[in-house]
Amino acid sequence: MTHATQQYQRHSLRLKDYDYSQEGAYFVTICTQKKAAILGRIVAGAVRLNRFGNVVNTCWTKMPHHFPNVEIDTFVIMTNHIHGIIVLIDNCRGAVAAPFGAGEVTSPLRKCTLGQVIAYFKYQTTKSINRICNTPGNRIWQRNYYEHVIRNEDDLNEIRQYILDNPVKWGIDENNPTRQLPELPYDNMVGAQNFVPLRQGDKVCLTR
Repeated sequence: MTHATQQYQRHSLRLKDYDYSQEGAYFVTICTQKKAAILGRIVAGAVRLNRFGNVVNTCWTKMPHHFPNVEIDTFVIMTNHIHGIIVLIDNCRGAVAAPFGAGEVTSPLRKCTLGQVIAYFKYQTTKSINRICNTPGNRIWQRNYYEHVIRNEDDLNEIRQYILDNPVKWGIDENNPTRQLPELPYDNMVGAQNFVPLRQGDKVCLTR
């Protein structure tokens, strides 16, 4: 599946029989329910997060505290979606938080999947935002999410560039209801923001 995100469609591209608990780097996009712009706004090519956007930012950056086998690479929170690279390391052999718990730790040998990490993120952010709004049970995120298995270093760098230039390219982003032009494929994007580098020489960031 070479450059499966070239056309950048938001439907699921999960690979049949692929083990999403194995170590590797994954590019994910999670959109708000009905792509509502509830997380902030774009001003002069920069993201201005509101209270809800800050909740999302906090939960995203703290995921490694709940999943010791997870590392967070480049990401950006937009008005109605988040793009990010999630890295699963060492076949999930670290302690793993229960997906819907309050930080409880389960068996240290339990394997987690990318889907469980995303489910935890959605659950925690939804709970926090609904608590702020006093709207229990309100849906914050779309049911599904987009993901792409990062195959090699070039793929990783292209996706990083796409993510980091998202605010500047908001005018042509397919998630922008007022966009005027078709969105370019991610490998034509350039930029730098919200970057957390992987460890030098750490090969587990790439699936083989």
